[in-house]
Amino acid sequence: MMKEEQAVWQMLKKTKQRERICRILTEAGKPVSAADIYQELLRQEEGYTCAISTVYRILQAFEEKHLISRTTLPDSDMAVYEWKQESHCHYAICLKCHKRIPLKECPFHSEFGMEETFQVTGHKVEVYGYCEACMRDG
Repeated sequence: MMKEEQAVWQMLKKTKQRERICRILTEAGKPVSAADIYQELLRQEEGYTCAISTVYRILQAFEEKHLISRTTLPDSDMAVYEWKQESHCHYAICLKCHKRIPLKECPFHSEFGMEETFQVTGHKVEVYGYCEACMRDG
């Protein structure tokens, strides 16, 4: 069992469905949608039945415990979810094809200069634009 998974079960009751979704998220290595997770659940186990609403409820429980981050693309209702790692990642997101390109480093590695007036517990940076392929295709 991965270190991340052990921490989860200290915060939430362990169920087979939560365990499967946790594993999908930790192994994905990139943000995935609830639909992606649902399709992966069905692909992994033939005859497996689970309602998409169950996937959303589990994602909500993970989000409430600050285990995952949720992002919604501009001009879209679709959210994507990513397991929070010890070292975090920010993305450049293509507005045309929705490709997510990891930024090489965090632009906020230095202090915010607010230590005495504000305790920073996290941050999220997303840069929007067009990837190389979409710029080339016009």
